[in-house]
Amino acid sequence: MSDLVGLVRAVQANYYRVGLREAAKGVEELLCVRRARLKKMGQQVCVGDWVVVSHPDWQGHRGAIAEILPRRNQLQRPAIANVDQVFLLCALADPPADVHQITRFLLTAEGLDVEIHVVFTKADLVSKAEQELWRDRLHQWGYCCAVLSLTQGTDWQCLRPHLANKITVVCGPSGVGKSSLIRHLTPREDIRVGAVSDHWHRGRHTTRHVELFPLPEGGWIADTPGFNQPELPQDPQQLAAAFPEIRQRLSKDRCLFDNCRHDQEPGCCVRGAWERYPLYVEYLHELETMASSGLASEHAPPLKAKTDRQGRQRFEPLLDPKKYRRRSRRQQHQHLNPMAEEVLDSEL
Repeated sequence: MSDLVGLVRAVQANYYRVGLREAAKGVEELLCVRRARLKKMGQQVCVGDWVVVSHPDWQGHRGAIAEILPRRNQLQRPAIANVDQVFLLCALADPPADVHQITRFLLTAEGLDVEIHVVFTKADLVSKAEQELWRDRLHQWGYCCAVLSLTQGTDWQCLRPHLANKITVVCGPSGVGKSSLIRHLTPREDIRVGAVSDHWHRGRHTTRHVELFPLPEGGWIADTPGFNQPELPQDPQQLAAAFPEIRQRLSKDRCLFDNCRHDQEPGCCVRGAWERYPLYVEYLHELETMASSGLASEHAPPLKAKTDRQGRQRFEPLLDPKKYRRRSRRQQHQHLNPMAEEVLDSEL
């Protein structure tokens, strides 16, 4: 029998829902585990992975993932592979659009080298003039965008032609309407939708895990857990390439120095009066500070960004749970004599 190839649609705990490329024996989806060999090799199975399934149990609709096929790309947070395009959703109000936040999401999407579509939601809460302002603003940045309302009208239908036969990731802050958009685009009615907090004026997390939903026109769309402060590219040299404005300027001219940082160097063709240039310089200094302090080195632990209630951001090492987990009762009582250990064993 030829290999069973399927697409990982969802990952929950240690189980993987795999939709088969070709249905077999009337089964279109299997609930799989990862083979121990893959685990020992440290190969992570992501949503969007094309995998080879072995030992299918057709009656129990179960199987085992034996091989992960090569990936075209991978989004790190959340972990999704083989992405064709990204829909970045931002609200025009409640919560209001923020240039700093939108830019950080765009930098994350640029790292995938895929199509990026910016979608502004809640257009019914702002004036036509403000809608045009944001549309023109994104055009100057180098992006096309759609402005629509998910509660009034059917403007969201304009997104359908871009979805066919692609894996689309919907990302953005909490409370901007990611789950609501997917409910419009897919026949699923069980997708949870939350409301914006009245106190903090931020969205509440309603999506707890990543899942690919099939689309009527073909293709898949993924809802992702909302987060308000995505991480920057770890390499400062990759930062400039993630700004379309910089790419456009470098395509027409060149800097005096090949290793120009586009900050204070003489003869720089990038430095100028374009809107997001101060943000580029801010992020460049942030990354260089992290690199000089050793936080961005290869041997340093990965970082997580934490934002306090005043909106201030700080970086903390992401600790290894196997190293820093709480000690067991046996470990806490290793100094006990053998008689005490026998009592402890009876309690455990």
